[in-house]
Amino acid sequence: MSVNPSLRLPLTDYTSTNALGQGWEWLTDPANWSGAAGIPVRTLEHLQYTGLALLIAAAIAIPVGLLIGHTGRGQVTVVALSGLLRALPTLGMLTLFVLLAGLGLMPPIWALVLLAVPPLLAGAYAGVAAVDRSVVDAARSLGMTEARILFTVELPNGMRVLLGGLRGATLQVVATAAVVATINLGGLGRYLIDGLAVGDYGRVFGGAVIIALLALAVDAVIALASHFLIPKGLGRRQASGTSTGSGVPAAGAQGGKP
Repeated sequence: MSVNPSLRLPLTDYTSTNALGQGWEWLTDPANWSGAAGIPVRTLEHLQYTGLALLIAAAIAIPVGLLIGHTGRGQVTVVALSGLLRALPTLGMLTLFVLLAGLGLMPPIWALVLLAVPPLLAGAYAGVAAVDRSVVDAARSLGMTEARILFTVELPNGMRVLLGGLRGATLQVVATAAVVATINLGGLGRYLIDGLAVGDYGRVFGGAVIIALLALAVDAVIALASHFLIPKGLGRRQASGTSTGSGVPAAGAQGGKP
């Protein structure tokens, strides 16, 4: 994931005098779609930064959220911690991490991790905690272990909320990963930083449009994947009060929430 910050796209010879027209000309210029500093390469770098930050954040937040949602302990701490992390400015944290650890890949990644943890933590916790307690009690009455209850009863029922947290975290990280370019790394943020440096506002506009479109595309992919990750017919079984697929009556069969 190493990047040569000296790689720059050539200036586009614009015919338009406004940012919208210049942005369109920049996006449709074939020279900007090829080479080591072209749009496909910068997009891949942007996705790499996003994926690494989300992977680290998920490894931290999801297990903690599942545990708290299952046990019911530490709920106040989760709410307070999520609120605190949401209030932290990403650019400010990036500056702090650079001062502490120096230039490199990980300072901006850790800043993005702090951005992604709150929605992932809240999604995992809320998804499990929202499962009807009568369903969990029915699982315990069948002799299931706590781990089996969590992964075969609570997690499938809470998957929709958990994936909602993942979508929120992904959108925030994709939209904010441009900050890595402020310390001479790559990604789509290079177009914003370099464009502002040379007064090329068509490049700035084009880079912003690509980031927005990338965020929407990634969100659509996660939404599509949700249809396969959420157990089929779970909502219908919960509504009709039949089994969840683990031998446990769904919410509604126990007089719980439909």
